[in-house]
Amino acid sequence: MAEWYADIGIPIDEGYGLTETSPVIAVNTPKAHKLGTVGKPLANVEVRIADDGEVLVRGPSVFKGYWNRPEDTRNAFVDGWFKTGDIGCLDSEGYLSITDRKKDLIKTSGGKFIAPQPIESSLKLNPLIGTAVVVGDRRKFPAVLISPHFPLLEEWARANQVEFTSRQTLVANPKVQALYEGLIEDLNQNLARFEKLKRVIVVPEEFSAADGTMTHTFKVRRRGIEERYRTLIDEMYAKADVVPG
Repeated sequence: MAEWYADIGIPIDEGYGLTETSPVIAVNTPKAHKLGTVGKPLANVEVRIADDGEVLVRGPSVFKGYWNRPEDTRNAFVDGWFKTGDIGCLDSEGYLSITDRKKDLIKTSGGKFIAPQPIESSLKLNPLIGTAVVVGDRRKFPAVLISPHFPLLEEWARANQVEFTSRQTLVANPKVQALYEGLIEDLNQNLARFEKLKRVIVVPEEFSAADGTMTHTFKVRRRGIEERYRTLIDEMYAKADVVPG
């Protein structure tokens, strides 16, 4: 989206910060601007990336602690650095990129950490995908749940002689399954080996705030989705333990 706006002459200077950092940590400016980043840290703010990828900050604008919450204050700092709870990276030019929330990181049973949001965002660029949610915490491999963009999927089905009487029969059709497996395979070409999505579950519902799978600002409630589809997820991994591949 930033590229689209820039192409039509509307540059957007993205920035980043938290209430606890008063609030700006980094920001793009007209003179120092890089698409896809939140800019360079302010001159009086120090930023470093922890071993697990978390963005750490210190400087005069960082708060001293939470009011009457000493334990939360202790947990918020490490060696004088404030723990933002966000995962990011600094490039060779000093620009900061934010890639995920630390609490959303998926750790496979093999000990590999996967940031799901970049993968999900890439999938949602496809118009056939309404929402994508990567799962796999403490599992052998990552997989993905997909809620299709049903108007377009139904149009595709009619054009490809796929008969259906409901969304349930639509997503269960082998042609539809193959369609989404193909989309995942295309994405996997650009992922590290431990990030590759080994299975896909296409669900017959749209995620929403009403059923607890989305927030009212249309953000994914990861835990809510995993709980709602716990049986499907468990069955998928159980079958994978039996069937090679």
